[in-house]
Amino acid sequence: MAGILHVVATPLGNLEDLSPRAKDTLGRAALIACEDTRRTAKLLARCGLERPMVAVHKFTERERLDDVLAVLARGEDVALVSDGGTPAISDPGALLVAAAHAAGYVVSPVPGPSAVVAILSASGLASDRFVFEGFLPSRAGERRNRLRALAGDTRTVVVYEAPHRVRASLDDLAAILGSRTIVLGRELTKVYETILRGSAREVLAALGDGEIKGEIAIAIAGHDGADPPELVEDDRLAIEWEKALAEASGDTRAALKAAAKALGIKKPEAWRRLAERGLVRD
Repeated sequence: MAGILHVVATPLGNLEDLSPRAKDTLGRAALIACEDTRRTAKLLARCGLERPMVAVHKFTERERLDDVLAVLARGEDVALVSDGGTPAISDPGALLVAAAHAAGYVVSPVPGPSAVVAILSASGLASDRFVFEGFLPSRAGERRNRLRALAGDTRTVVVYEAPHRVRASLDDLAAILGSRTIVLGRELTKVYETILRGSAREVLAALGDGEIKGEIAIAIAGHDGADPPELVEDDRLAIEWEKALAEASGDTRAALKAAAKALGIKKPEAWRRLAERGLVRD
């Protein structure tokens, strides 16, 4: 008989969250395909286990497929894990799972921790319908465009963000979504777990000025059909325009460039919005 590929969820941080079934599956696997062998080795040591491992991450996943499938072909089981949470959910693993299916092997989930589900469950936001967007773009302009595209979605939206970009992302959320409720989770299940709820501006203030560490998940309330999402951003554009105009001593060309850059939009778009509010004339 062929082996089974087990997709095993592992703790986000608190190792007590590893289920007995997950521990048993790891102990019986002939091979553990993991994102980082060092991280997984610590988890195995905590469980008193020693198993062969192979690194299957975004740089190696494709080239490791044949090696892992060969183990399944011998009738031995493989456990797929990530550094924390559920594999293939904004983590490596989807290519391996797809390859196992294509080759006719059984793929079996061993469910457990997931940052997406964790932040949703603690958010108090609607979760009967939601969308997961993974990590927001790192470039400011691309990130703002993505947030604008999501602003009109009526479902709760969950995103991940890196700690060194979270302040910029919260600033963008405040500009685009105004007072809409968000819930930020940092270091979920770990010693310094923090969950903050409020508007993006309120959450940003609650984070303070210190260094932000740890993985971050943000749940964003869906659009409720009230004011158009763009209205809040236009208010900010007007403020940036007036400020830039004063700093440029009335030089409209320089002020337009500065205001558009502040919002991450093109100058013609900024001019159009300003003209619609009567702040400039075509």
